[in-house]
Amino acid sequence: MDPMIQLTAAQMAAKLRAGEITSVELTQAHLRRIEQVEPTINAFLHVNAEEALETAAGVDKIRAAGGAEAEKLHPLAGVPIAIKDLIVTKGQPTTAASKMLEGWMSPYDATVVEKIRAARLPILGKTNLDEFAMGSSTEHSAYGVTRNPWDTERIPGGSGGGSAAAVAAFEAPLALGTDTGGSIREPAAFTGTVGTKPTYGGVSRYGAIAMASSLDQIGPCARTVEDAALLHELIGGHDPKDSTSLPDPVPAFARAAAEHDVAGKKIGVIKQLSHGEGYQQGVLDAFHSSLESLKEAGAEIVEVDCPSFDYALGAYYLIMPSEASSNLARYDGVRYGKRVLPDDGPLTIERVMAATRAAGFGPEVKRRIVLGTYALSAGYYDAYYGSAQKIRTLIQRDFDRAFEQAEVLICPTAPTVPFKLGEKLDDPLKMYLNDIATIPANLAGIPGINVPGGLSEGLPVGIQFLAPAREDIRAYHAAGALEHLLGEKGEAIWQQIPELEEVH
Repeated sequence: MDPMIQLTAAQMAAKLRAGEITSVELTQAHLRRIEQVEPTINAFLHVNAEEALETAAGVDKIRAAGGAEAEKLHPLAGVPIAIKDLIVTKGQPTTAASKMLEGWMSPYDATVVEKIRAARLPILGKTNLDEFAMGSSTEHSAYGVTRNPWDTERIPGGSGGGSAAAVAAFEAPLALGTDTGGSIREPAAFTGTVGTKPTYGGVSRYGAIAMASSLDQIGPCARTVEDAALLHELIGGHDPKDSTSLPDPVPAFARAAAEHDVAGKKIGVIKQLSHGEGYQQGVLDAFHSSLESLKEAGAEIVEVDCPSFDYALGAYYLIMPSEASSNLARYDGVRYGKRVLPDDGPLTIERVMAATRAAGFGPEVKRRIVLGTYALSAGYYDAYYGSAQKIRTLIQRDFDRAFEQAEVLICPTAPTVPFKLGEKLDDPLKMYLNDIATIPANLAGIPGINVPGGLSEGLPVGIQFLAPAREDIRAYHAAGALEHLLGEKGEAIWQQIPELEEVH
């Protein structure tokens, strides 16, 4: 493997600014890596080599010329990035990993993509996901499963398994994902990388294909907390095109991530999310080891009780399908998406819609549309969707009380290590249970970050930090501190990923 691609994004950026490497060399090295490992990993649905190299050459030309324009370059200019294929990009296909949007070319860029282009980061391509972001394993893509670089017989997590796997496999140093119920943080946990779900509204959602509009959030994927923080600083900020966008200025997340002192800081262990049925012992061992590291560094560990969290999973799987069924109603063969004509009989709009949706959507998408439509139907709305929204309010209140006792909260990101491909496909409820620790943050709109916390059975374990809304900086500080503490005890988790040529 080329040593150049094993650097962190921050290290790459420093070498680019110092003239030790060029962006073209760096981009070419990543494109070679993609060509080498994609037959195994399948992290990318589209590779954007020509445009990426053109962007890289432009950065190199500006730097070589020097002067005011070179001084104005963004610190990450020339560092390659991958984009989850749920985020629209002009000039590249955006499919949401669905046959419904096969070959669709967006006429505009998402706001986050506009910012990335303006900062001159070469876009390597679009990454795989569960169809329309509906899944926890990236096995529900219409274009094949993505495999985990740690063990190619295991899932990388979902729905953003493509972005996480690309970062873990050194195909890209940075990536963008979306998080509706854990789809950035869980794949990060399963691939030994870092993933952040920002405060709801902290990063523009304009141009992200909607699944559940009150839950969806774009965020960064990286190998280190510093790298995630740098990317978050780039994509964050107010966007007038997003009515839910917050007006807040973007804090110095990277500076917070570099401040490793946790002495005297209160860190709350969430009682409902730190043990119990379904949690593997190896995951709990790694979690408790991380707690010990924080205690040794002077942090005060307290337990917080959030009783409404016991109902979070049920509430989420009513709210999310309800919003998804509404958002996906537009893909009907008339207004959006592909069109499939019925084999026989009269050619009516209803029969075209039925044929199109039957052929265009996969089984998990159909399952969630049916669930959501039922929950919103007359006679059931108050009993299901209305009740779920009440639970959501109780969860927000539990978080408010918890943050009165601690500056940040901590728990395992997922109750298990990555499971084997196909292991839970026949039992959707088992798949849904894997989201138990990530869902509360989306229901409350608060920020969360996954940081690698050790290994169990040779597979990565993720530790999740949660902070109050608009206080993402606290999560970066705590995550950066834990990453530093664990790094002092040995090699970083992402540096221990097996070489793919040796994995079969």
